[in-house]
Amino acid sequence: MNVKSLKFCALLVGILLIQACATSPTGRSQIILYPDSELAEMGQQAFAGMKQEIKISNKRVSNAMVQCIANELLKYVDDSVFAGEWEVVVFEDDQVNAFALPGGKIGVYTGLLNVATNQHQVAAVVGHEIGHVIAKHGNERMSNTAMIGMGQQAVGQVLAANEVASTPLIMQGLGLGAQVGIALPFSRTHESEADEIGLNLMAKAGFEPTQAVQLWKNMEQLSGGNTQPEFLSTHPAPSTRIDDLNKNMAAANKLFNAAPSKANCE
Repeated sequence: MNVKSLKFCALLVGILLIQACATSPTGRSQIILYPDSELAEMGQQAFAGMKQEIKISNKRVSNAMVQCIANELLKYVDDSVFAGEWEVVVFEDDQVNAFALPGGKIGVYTGLLNVATNQHQVAAVVGHEIGHVIAKHGNERMSNTAMIGMGQQAVGQVLAANEVASTPLIMQGLGLGAQVGIALPFSRTHESEADEIGLNLMAKAGFEPTQAVQLWKNMEQLSGGNTQPEFLSTHPAPSTRIDDLNKNMAAANKLFNAAPSKANCE
């Protein structure tokens, strides 16, 4: 690739970045390259596939509680996130997890209900997952991956054009650098942002925000301290999440005290 081509590529990337600039609910700058409708369609397709592959729980009490929690939280989610009717499914699986997808889909694994010991703790997790959708984290991650790929391709072409020695090793190092330096911290930023959005969401809906901290104490106890170093993890360490939640707790408690009613899903 010659100099003119490189300049053109740089100009094109710059134009894309300007057009794709957005701001998250917490005021953070984002790059959003894909239309919301495309992400919604992908989320709906993925959810349909999961319902075919993973057993759906038939436990009436668990299903009723999770549906109630989701309903209370979704009262405070703007229609611009998803204007249709959200679908909530409890999957019979030991994973201690839940998720929300663009296109109005929420899934909760029964394994989570063994660790989240009350409605407030379940609401903390579901609120966190809805927070990812509110902040368009899926779109942002896809956009970030696309931009990293474009950057690596351009560097590779420059190295090849200039016959730089050991090009594969340099590209391998660049991939590692992009992963540790950009992609992983980027994911940790998403997790922390979703924690904050979810904390405020559960408080508005009348769930006790302090229970989000207790949830992560439960998670920390479950892990037995077997977590990889935070700088090599896509998620903040439980202790970091607890500290961050506590920093935002005063504001969340104000929202909880001002809630028109307190949640009652148990």
